[in-house]
Amino acid sequence: MGEMKYKCPLSVETIKIAKDELREDEVTREQALEILRSWIERNPRIENCRMDASFLLRFLRFKKFSVPMAQEALERYLLLRQCYEYSFRNLDIQQPNMTELFDKGYLFAAHGRDKKGRRVIIARPGVFDPHKFRNIDMCRIHGIIYETLMEDEESQVRGFVHFNDGVGVSFPHLTLFTPKECVRIVKNGERTMPMRHKEVHVINVPPSLKYVLDFGMSLISEKIRSRVKIYSSVEEAHEHIDKNMLPKEYGGEMPMAEMIDLFRKELEASRGLLLSHDEELKVREDMFSESAKCGAVSALKNGGNCNPHQDILACSFRKLEVD
Repeated sequence: MGEMKYKCPLSVETIKIAKDELREDEVTREQALEILRSWIERNPRIENCRMDASFLLRFLRFKKFSVPMAQEALERYLLLRQCYEYSFRNLDIQQPNMTELFDKGYLFAAHGRDKKGRRVIIARPGVFDPHKFRNIDMCRIHGIIYETLMEDEESQVRGFVHFNDGVGVSFPHLTLFTPKECVRIVKNGERTMPMRHKEVHVINVPPSLKYVLDFGMSLISEKIRSRVKIYSSVEEAHEHIDKNMLPKEYGGEMPMAEMIDLFRKELEASRGLLLSHDEELKVREDMFSESAKCGAVSALKNGGNCNPHQDILACSFRKLEVD
């Protein structure tokens, strides 16, 4: 990827949002990109990294143009990709398991944007057959969807809305990951993946699994927790989410199959780029501590020195500002 002069693709309205919410303007953006690129070139722990503005800006926007925090977020992200490569390597939507999960409507983005210009990500974990698919399959399909969506700069600024349907989720789903793995997934999802999670809407939570939801809620920050809304019915959810962004099966206008087919075109268009990351994004693992590689959430500014019990289970690493 080259370092050609950046041409901002954001709409006029989104440029204003970026300025008001993220402190982004042309001068700040140019200076931050220059500093970040120079830091990457001098960083002995980073072996390969994309240097194009679109990729680097996802971290700067994620951290509201705090360059030191963006540097830490980028390093954590690269380490996470490498340590948990089953979630990030070979992100190929054409793999049979990925195609089948996608076709079932396990995870996809609705076509278009809501009234606030945000993409809506629809998750239906109950269609995931825990007797047929592995936890690696679940991680990889999330990697394909999220990495594709993060390439879009409008979404980097405006963020994402999540709509989750818990129908069909049962105890076997809970055996896919250990409690420690669940903690890592939730923590990295909030603190390491450079996505702005603006709203989370949940329907049809099985009463028998409410304790699992309570456990998950205890792992996220108060800021994200305040954005999670749980409803007793899809009709109740309609009062808080743009109904037109939902599939027809949930009260919207476009059939789910049509939404899935439209989003498939986006996934196919990004397939080559995602696969190229296997070689383009690399760190030197020998320069990180074992505990940092194990959790991929440690305080890397301390040279990777961390107590995995504290960092992973007690969550005592430095609080990062996420919005």
